[in-house]
Order: sequence, then structure tokens, then C-alpha cells
Amino acid sequence: MLDIDPLREGPPPRAAATVILLRDGDAGLEVFLVRRTKGAAFMGGAYVFPGGKLDDADGAPALLARVRGLDPEGAARALDEPIDPTLALSLFVAAMRETFEESGVLLATSPRAIDLPEARARIASGGAFGALCDDLDLTLDASAMVPFARWVTPVVEQRRFDARFFLAIAPPDHDARHDDAETITSTWMTPRAAIDAHLAARIDLPPPTLRTLEELASHRDAQSALAAARARKPPLVRPVFRDLGDGTWILALPGDPEHPEPHAALPGPTRFTLRDGRFVSG
Repeated sequence: MLDIDPLREGPPPRAAATVILLRDGDAGLEVFLVRRTKGAAFMGGAYVFPGGKLDDADGAPALLARVRGLDPEGAARALDEPIDPTLALSLFVAAMRETFEESGVLLATSPRAIDLPEARARIASGGAFGALCDDLDLTLDASAMVPFARWVTPVVEQRRFDARFFLAIAPPDHDARHDDAETITSTWMTPRAAIDAHLAARIDLPPPTLRTLEELASHRDAQSALAAARARKPPLVRPVFRDLGDGTWILALPGDPEHPEPHAALPGPTRFTLRDGRFVSG
């Protein structure tokens, strides 16, 4: 899953967006996870939230004009970081596009009936998201997403991303499912069940996914999670790898003694430790 060269810095991080789809289930809050193909260059075999890199087309003026709920300045305020407003709104579009591609959930509305499987198949066969939006007269609902966090891949990783994480409630009439291309299976789980499965080595969760689930585990339902996210500034998390010299590798977060940033960005432990091929908190 890792592509690390501790002696060489990786490339500059590419802008990306990730969406944590939420729903209320019988056991409480549930999140949607997809498993990436084992041969994927980044996080192969891991269970992650739908997401991917920003495309140039996500910032096309005609596509941005279809966004409701936020204008460019409002998107920049929502992310609460020094960012070009057009880029900020483009990240919201990227989040909606990637969510549809990887889960089939469309955070948009249309004045006409939409055949979601057919629309998704069109994208999977190479169709442009912007053209789909035009043909279906879609209105992209940026207000459906709440910025949650910003994770930047460590500098020694050879594939790096500057990923904004968003929370969104999945529409109840949309059937979330993996795409059978970049992802090979999918599931709805409570955060606690996903964490337990990771600790039992039944699934593999990357550190950003694991910490997100640890945070969400304290919420009883989706509205509680959204309210908490709206009440805080999305934390900027720039982990660093450290070799402790005794064969132990850690991923240090802000606030850890091994991290150059002295103040914690997130609640909970300030490091992940690599044990038996997987990262665990603490």
C-alpha cells in the first residue's frame, strides 16, 4: 500500500477530494467504504472513502455555473483556508464527480427523471461529467457537503495528494455501490465495526480513513456528525514518517514529539504505529 523512499522527496501533492458518505442505520451512524483494487498504484487493496484527484475540467466555467448552495467565495470560506475561490469551488465539483464515479451517488438534482445506472455507465465508458450535467440539466448541490478535514500525503511518499475531505448524507433512493474498475467491493459499516475489522486484520484502513472513522465513532447519527463538522475549522493534517531506530516506523501527526508542528490538529493519539503491516493509532 505504501510507496515510500525515505531518502528522496516525492512530487508536489496533487489537489484531490474525498467524500465520506453517511447514513443512519439500525445500529446508528454508518459510512460507505470501497475497496481499491490490489494492483492500484495508490492504496492498493485498502478500504477508503470515494474520492480522487482534481481534474482540470472540474473548474470549467460552464460546470461551475451549475453549482448551487455555494459560490466561489463561499466555497473558499467553507474550506477556511487561503485558497483561490475558483479552485475552492472546483474541489467541491471534484468531490461530487468522484462520488458519482466511485459510488453511484449523485449529489445533484434535475427537473427530469434520471436513470442513475445508465448515467454512471456513460461516465465509466469515458463520457465527460460536464457533458452529462448539461444533458441531464443537473444542478450540483454544494451545500450537501460539509468540509471535514484536509490531509496532505507525507513528503517521502512517491504519490502525493492534498485531499480535502467532505461529509455528505447519501440520498436514501441512491444505491451506493463500487464501480468494479478502480474499486472491487463496497460496504456500509458503522465506524466502530470498520475499526474493529481493521484491528482484526479483516480489512486494511489507511491512516486518514482510520482517524476519520475514530472521530465519527463518537456520533450517534449523521446530523450529529454534520453539526460537529460545521462547528470547527477543517484541520490541516500533514503527517510525517519517522523511523524510531529500533525497527519501529510511525506516522506522526501534528502535536506529536516527532512532528515539527507542536499543536495537535486532531483529537486522539498523535501518531500511528506500523504493526504487522498495518497502521494502528497510538
